[in-house]
Amino acid sequence: MLKILAIAAHPDDIELSAAGTILKHTMAGDAVGILDLTEGELGTRGSVALRYEEAAAAAKVMGVKVRMNAQMPDGFFRNDEASQRKLITYIRYFRPQIVIANALEDRHPDHGKGGRLIADACFLAGLRKIETEWEGQPQEAWRPKRVFHMIQDRKMEPDFIVDISSVYDQKIEAIKCYKSQFYAPGSNEPDTYISSGSFLGNIQNWDALNGKKIGTQYGEGFICENIPGIDNLDALIYPKIA
Repeated sequence: MLKILAIAAHPDDIELSAAGTILKHTMAGDAVGILDLTEGELGTRGSVALRYEEAAAAAKVMGVKVRMNAQMPDGFFRNDEASQRKLITYIRYFRPQIVIANALEDRHPDHGKGGRLIADACFLAGLRKIETEWEGQPQEAWRPKRVFHMIQDRKMEPDFIVDISSVYDQKIEAIKCYKSQFYAPGSNEPDTYISSGSFLGNIQNWDALNGKKIGTQYGEGFICENIPGIDNLDALIYPKIA
């Protein structure tokens, strides 16, 4: 059983938008896993084999317990019954309390599709009459308590922000594990939207803006479709007042 399962369409989606949050939890001793929906095989730069190597290196930096790949078709997976059933098996296998998912709307169509697919599969995984198996064994129904959606390329206003100031260097280290995807002086690979020299600077600026909103240096924002409850108003005092 995992405390958190982060699910996203492509290797590097999680690192860009939620690595700091994951690091905060793994450093606190929580069991966190990552499920990449595709192998990123349509990416302009690098190769599938290289993406697996980069994803494994980033997972090590973030301290995640396990990282798997559902091997859905990059660019062409759908939020249909077949994809939902496949994802349900992973959710029931990992039994996470919290799922971090793609944005529900974004520049890359896989992100929006992935966000909706993940949310729908998390709900359906809790229905007992949907029968699934893992390695030949029947699975029990399981529904995560919360699904939180990352904010990716389209900078939406977050519902809440996680302070990641203390782990920001490690977040950048995890992102830079994807050497084939981001800025690399002297690379012979074609230029892309995310390989420009300014792209990672834009990520840092966005994280700094989120941090400013909560009175810290850096933050990662999330969106949730339902309203989280709190025990009392002290939970909303941040940074904590001694």
